[in-house]
Amino acid sequence: MSQPEGPRILVIDDEPQIHRFLGPALEAAGYAPLRAETAAEGLRLAATRSPALVLLDLGLPDLDGQQVLARLRGFCAAPVIIVSAREREAEKVAALDAGADDYVEKPFALGELLARVRAALRRAAAAAGAPDPAGVVRLAGLEVDLGRRQARVEGQPLKLTPREWSLLVALLRASGRVVTQRQLLTAIWGPAHAEDAQYLRVYVGQLRQKLGPAAGLLRTEPAVGYRLSDEA
Repeated sequence: MSQPEGPRILVIDDEPQIHRFLGPALEAAGYAPLRAETAAEGLRLAATRSPALVLLDLGLPDLDGQQVLARLRGFCAAPVIIVSAREREAEKVAALDAGADDYVEKPFALGELLARVRAALRRAAAAAGAPDPAGVVRLAGLEVDLGRRQARVEGQPLKLTPREWSLLVALLRASGRVVTQRQLLTAIWGPAHAEDAQYLRVYVGQLRQKLGPAAGLLRTEPAVGYRLSDEA
């Protein structure tokens, strides 16, 4: 009797050695890898095989990965992790702004990549069964009552300004994903402040200080953005 198929992981990468390396590793971890070496094949498989997650290289032969990401986001709700040799921070920010859930640079450690895959799938599952947006969210020692606009750390209430509250909620709603500086600035202060990174750092510092024992939940992704997560 054949074993049941695990979550499908679509790998869109033009390097055969990546598929030879990742395919068996994903299978050993309980996933069902789907292989695509071109953007066209990747988009076709994404549309017809309903992958649980996509690993996307940016340097594809027939279409730039950023364009592939934009097309995927038009019809595919699965998490997308960029796996690319492009090292410029601008590339990471652009991919995250365009809807990627995470970014891993080549060469990568297999253990780290699989951990990011598991984390992305957990976040997607949690989002699918997300509580009422006006409900209570708990993350380690942090408790946020969205309906009453109240936050507590280890039972102690936090006195947050309206901007600090908006920042906390924006990060909380991202369910552990990285939120870029531009996304936060635009959502909270408006498009006119999209480049005011220093302005954002001040508020992040204030929020982190007020979080006290839970300050470690607010993670900085250097030159990219921030995330709120209790994952190691």
